[in-house]
Amino acid sequence: MKTFESLFEELRTKAATRPAGSLTVDELDKGTHFIGKKIVEEASETWIAAEYEGAERTAEEMSQLIYHLQVMMIDRGITLDDIYKNL
Repeated sequence: MKTFESLFEELRTKAATRPAGSLTVDELDKGTHFIGKKIVEEASETWIAAEYEGAERTAEEMSQLIYHLQVMMIDRGITLDDIYKNL
């Protein structure tokens, strides 16, 4: 099972090594605006799932939101420590 920290390390590794066919690399290459739109999309899908689709679907949408947030963190050079000091 992945954790918040292990996912971040996996994504940082993909950003550094740039494996062919990586959706993470593709998203990073599309830039901040694209990543931001994905965050907004996943946030709205999380809200809708919470309202109408139950806990399992909500958790799935939340995991996708976390993924895109972490891609934005990498894109903007934000570390886990940067996030943790603001929690």
